[in-house]
Amino acid sequence: MKVSLQQGVKQRVTSLLDEAYTCRTNNLKRSTELAHQALVLSKDLDDTALIAKSLSHSALFAMILGEYERALSMSADAIKLFEELNDDKGIADAKYNIAGVYYKTNNYHLGLVNLVDCINTYRKYNDFHNLARSHKSLGTVYEYFGDEKNAIQTYEDSIEAAKKAGDLNLESNAYNPLSGVYLKKQQIAKAAELIEMSIDMKNQTGDVRGLAFAYYGRGKVYTAQKRFGLAEDDFKASIKIHLDMGETLGLGMAYHKLASLYVEMGRLDQAKEILEKGLNFSTKYQLSMVKFKCYHLFYEILKLENDPVNALTFLELYLKERESVINAQTLKVIENYDLINKMEAIKKEAQLQLEKAEIIEKKNHAEQAAIVKQEFLSTMSHEIRTPLNAVITIAALLTDRVDKEEQELISALRFASNGLLLLINDILDFTKLDAGKSILEMHPANFKQLLDNIKKTYESLAREKGLKLNLIVDDGIADSYQMDETKIAQILGNLVTNAIKFTYFGEVDIIVEKLGSIECDDELRFKVRDTGIGIAENYLDDIFESFSQPKSITTRKQGGSGLGLAIVKKLVSLYGSNVIVKSKEGIGSSFHFDLKLKRAERPNKVFSKFTDSLQGKTVLLAEDNVINAMVISKLLANWKITVEPAKNGLEAVEKSKQKIFNFILMDIHMPEMDGFQATKIILSSTDNPNNKTPIFALTADVTAEYQNEYHSYFNGFLRKPIELDKLYDALMNNIPV
Repeated sequence: MKVSLQQGVKQRVTSLLDEAYTCRTNNLKRSTELAHQALVLSKDLDDTALIAKSLSHSALFAMILGEYERALSMSADAIKLFEELNDDKGIADAKYNIAGVYYKTNNYHLGLVNLVDCINTYRKYNDFHNLARSHKSLGTVYEYFGDEKNAIQTYEDSIEAAKKAGDLNLESNAYNPLSGVYLKKQQIAKAAELIEMSIDMKNQTGDVRGLAFAYYGRGKVYTAQKRFGLAEDDFKASIKIHLDMGETLGLGMAYHKLASLYVEMGRLDQAKEILEKGLNFSTKYQLSMVKFKCYHLFYEILKLENDPVNALTFLELYLKERESVINAQTLKVIENYDLINKMEAIKKEAQLQLEKAEIIEKKNHAEQAAIVKQEFLSTMSHEIRTPLNAVITIAALLTDRVDKEEQELISALRFASNGLLLLINDILDFTKLDAGKSILEMHPANFKQLLDNIKKTYESLAREKGLKLNLIVDDGIADSYQMDETKIAQILGNLVTNAIKFTYFGEVDIIVEKLGSIECDDELRFKVRDTGIGIAENYLDDIFESFSQPKSITTRKQGGSGLGLAIVKKLVSLYGSNVIVKSKEGIGSSFHFDLKLKRAERPNKVFSKFTDSLQGKTVLLAEDNVINAMVISKLLANWKITVEPAKNGLEAVEKSKQKIFNFILMDIHMPEMDGFQATKIILSSTDNPNNKTPIFALTADVTAEYQNEYHSYFNGFLRKPIELDKLYDALMNNIPV
C-alpha cells in the first residue's frame, strides 16, 4: 500500500512539472507555483531525481522572471544532484538556466560556455526540443556581438531543430530574432515575412508571452517601413503583456524600442520618459544589453537637444558598459566555439566516410543488378524483335503483290506491328538513355528536308483525327546543320505524336524559330503547339517522369508506354538543353526547347532509293532463325544480291574461308558460336579471304552495340526489325573498292 502511494505521489510530481512547463507561455506565476509544489512533494519523498528536476524547473521560471540570484542558486543545487545521478542531460537543462541568467546580464562569456555545453549534450541525445532553445539563445548572444553571419546560421539551426521536434512555438521563437537580423541588413521584406510567420504561429499555439516578443519584432519592422502608428501599437501591446507576465528582459527591450520610435517621430519628451523607465528597469534587473542601449539613446537625444555636456556623460557610460560586455574572455570563448564547430566537422567527415563505404557497397550491388538487368534486356529485345522482324518485313514485301482488299489487311498488319515496335523501342531507348549509353552522333544533315519528312510522317495520323498539322519555319534558317538527325526526329516525333494523341479538334503546329546567330552557330527554338485538352497545372512537374500519364486524361484510349516525354527530356539534355512546357486545360499545350546548331554544307545526296547498284553483290548471311533468314534473303534478292546462308556462327566462319563475299550480315545471338566470336575469328585470321570484308551486326538485341569489347569489329549495327533504307544505305556506303 505504501509503495502504491509513493508511486502516486511521483506521478503527481511529474504531472505538476509538465503542467508548469506547458503554462510558462501564458502564466509564469502559475508555473512558479506548480514547480514549488512539485519541489515540496519531491523532498517529502526524498526522491533525488525528482528534487533535481523540480529545482531545475523552478530555476527556469525564476530566470525568465528576472530573479537571477534565485535561478543561479537553484540551478547549482540541481547540478549537484544530477551529477550524483550521472544524468548529463539533467545537467544540461540546469546549465541552460544558468546560461539564460548570464547572457541576459553582462556575463556573455559565461553564457556562451554554458550554452556550448548544453548544445553538445543535447546533440548526443538528439534532443531537438532543447537544441532549438539553446541555438536560439546562442544566436541572441552572437547578435549582441554584431556577428550577424553566425547569428543567422544559429537561428536557422534552431528552426531546423524545432521542425524536427514538431514544436511551432520554438520555431516561431527563432523566426522572431532572425527577422531582426534581416532588418539590420536592410532586407525589410524578408524581415516582414518572417515576423508575420512568427505571429501566425503564436496565435495558433496561444503562446501569450511569446506573442509579446513577436509584437516587439513586428514593431521594429513597422518602424523601418515608416508605419509609426502601427509600430507604436505593437510596442505598447508588447509592454502590456510583459508587465502582466512579469517578463523582465522583454519589457526592458520594449521600453527601449518604444523610446527609439518616439525619437524618430520627433517626440523627444515622450522618448525620455519611456527611456527613463527602461534605464531604471534594466539597472534593477542587471539587463546590461538593454542598459547600454538606453545610455546610447540618451546620448543621441541630448545631442539633438544641443546638450553636449550631458550627451558626453551618457556616451562615456555607454562605452564603459559596452566594454564590459565584449571582453577578451568572451572573444576567447567564441574562438573555442569555432573550434567545437571544427570538431563537429571532423565528426561529420568520419560519418561521411562511413556513409561513403555504405554507398560503395550499394553501388556494387547496383552494378550487379545492372548486369542482370542488361542480360534481361538483351534477351527480351532479341526474343521480341526477332519474330517482329519477320512480321514487318514480310508485310513490306507483300504490299505490292496483293490485290486491293488484301492490301487493307496487310496495311492493318503493318500498322499493328509498327505500333508494337514503337512501344518496344520506347522502353529500350529509355533504358539506354537512363544508363547513359546514348550519345550524339553529329554529322551534316539536310535540316529542312528532315522537318518536311517529319511532317509527312505524321500528317496522315493527324488527318485521321480531322486535325491540321502545320510546319512553320522562320526565314533565315539554314538548309543544313551539324546534328544527330535521328535524335532530333525522335524528339519531335514524340512531341508531335503526343500532341496529336491528346488533341481532338483544331490543329498541331511544328514551329522552328531562329533566336540568334553567333559566327557559324544558329540558336534555334523548336516548338510543338496544340489545341488539345491540356494538362492540369499540378501535373506539369510530373509529365517528364517515366511511365507517367495524367490520371485526368488517361482513359487508355490514347495508349502508349508513358515514356515519350521522359525520352524527350533525356534526348534534349544530350544537347545541353531543357524542355519547357506551358499548358492550360481545355485550351492546349506548348512544348519548346532551344538548341545551338552549327551551320553546315548541304550533305552529298546518298544513292537514289533502291537502284540496281547492288546487283551481283554477294552476302554471307549468318542467321539462326529460319523465318528471318528467308525474309532477309528475299529482301536482298529484290536488290539482285546473291545470299549464302549460315545457320550459326560456326558455320559462318567455315563458309567465310571458302570464298570472298562483298558483305557479311552477322546475327549476334546464335547457337554453337555467337556473332561476336565468329566476327572476331574472321577478322583476326590472316588466311581468311574475308578478313577485310565489311561486316554488319544484324541483331534484335539493342544492347549489343554497347559492348565495347566488340564494337570495333563491325562496320555498323543494323537493328531488327530491318529498316530497309538503313540496310540499303549501309551496303551502298561500304561497297569494297
